[in-house]
Amino acid sequence: MAYLEMRDIVKRFPGVLALDHVSLSVEAGEVHALLGENGAGKSTLMKILSGAYQRDEGEILIDGKSVEIKGSHDAQALGISIIYQELNLTEQLSVAENIFLGRPIMKNPLMVDWREMTRQAQRILDELGVDISAKALVRDLGVAHKQMVEVAKALSINSRILVMDEPTAPLTNREIDTLFATIRMLKAKGVSIIYISHRLEEVMEVCDRATIMRDGRNVTHMNVKDTNLDEIIRYMVGRELKEKFPKIHIPLGEELLRVENLNAGPQVRNVSLSVRAGEILGIAGLVGAGRTETARALFGMDRKQSGTVYVAGKPVEIRRPLDAIRAGFGFATEDRKGEGLVLTMNVGQNITLATLDQFQRGGKLNLGKEKEVVLGYIDRMNIKTPSHLQLARNLSGGNQQKVVLAKWLLSQSRVIIFDEPTRGIDVGAKIEVYNIINELIRQGAAVVMISSELPEVLGMSDRVAVMCQGEITGVFDNDGTLTQEKVLYYATGGDKHTA
Repeated sequence: MAYLEMRDIVKRFPGVLALDHVSLSVEAGEVHALLGENGAGKSTLMKILSGAYQRDEGEILIDGKSVEIKGSHDAQALGISIIYQELNLTEQLSVAENIFLGRPIMKNPLMVDWREMTRQAQRILDELGVDISAKALVRDLGVAHKQMVEVAKALSINSRILVMDEPTAPLTNREIDTLFATIRMLKAKGVSIIYISHRLEEVMEVCDRATIMRDGRNVTHMNVKDTNLDEIIRYMVGRELKEKFPKIHIPLGEELLRVENLNAGPQVRNVSLSVRAGEILGIAGLVGAGRTETARALFGMDRKQSGTVYVAGKPVEIRRPLDAIRAGFGFATEDRKGEGLVLTMNVGQNITLATLDQFQRGGKLNLGKEKEVVLGYIDRMNIKTPSHLQLARNLSGGNQQKVVLAKWLLSQSRVIIFDEPTRGIDVGAKIEVYNIINELIRQGAAVVMISSELPEVLGMSDRVAVMCQGEITGVFDNDGTLTQEKVLYYATGGDKHTA
């Protein structure tokens, strides 16, 4: 008998059938992949399991008993924990305080037992085999350690069902290995793990079985060892994806961006690069190499200390993002929810956010023209939303990313920087993002693409710049001979070289 069963779950929102009789069965001590494109219904199903949403129909059973989950307290009482992609920690509190947040260990009704709470927190951390002090402030931890604090929090309530949503997205390969070791340890203790990821190679490595969803319905259930990546992708998207990286090659035009000796803090040191119209320059490097910091300095989000930036041969002074936009820059940031979107605004407002002057007439917005343009971009980019008035926060990750891209397409920016453009989105949406990038270079834009995924960098770039410790250590033509091994050599401090 399965430890967790969700049977024929139905969830309706106004005008949308989000879940159509979806079932999920997870055994004790199993790592179960929940897969599907953005918008397939995975998050909605997990929100029902966590008590954030209430199901309209169906039944949930834990250890053979029917249960009602009306809120997060019910879920916790039943041993259910969810580690979201956006970690839910309070930065200014200690690790121990975060682990026991909302349920401190008390000496008496009026006094917290800080020593015992710290001792128990440290015991859990030590069991996980991670070198974290329970007294440390969360704000001083790296992303991987913060994630382990979330795991410790789940163990502190004796969770028997643990949901991990895109757990490896911000991690390095070494940190991923540590996480997988933790998952195997939890599995050995009988914890049921629901693993949501768009990195299908990880699913093949760490998961036992998989449930695949599409358009709010079950597509299939399978044993991972009996399948392969191509079959999983076919079930997820409902079609075969002939090519993972639909790179196009077009004649290059004038040099649109030149950066000379850019310095901006310890992670951007004497960075020089150039990009031509119709070209994609990939920027590769390990976490902390300075890739994002370089992009932020170029766009005026962080102050540069020195260096010169030229757009179409003319020097430009960029002190703030508005200067960058006026100079012809667009920037799809790595943190699309925190910096790329205004989540409390609707889809249409986000799409036109950088180009409101296009819709002004006599000091007033031409709302009719704005709506017409927005609807055109929603259709053109296949943004799945019930309306242009839908709040951005209610969209799936892939559709949120398309809204960010629509904003910069509309701006007709000449130089567009993409920082991790496909992070956290599914394989089908990735192809759509790549095709949007292709459309931009067809229109003569210069594209800078930062990515932690080397196959993506090599699959989509015309040239690749490699960074290490704030410096560019190599720039290479991507002529078919450039290998991942060579990129990694320069990403770990190989000799400076320009090819």
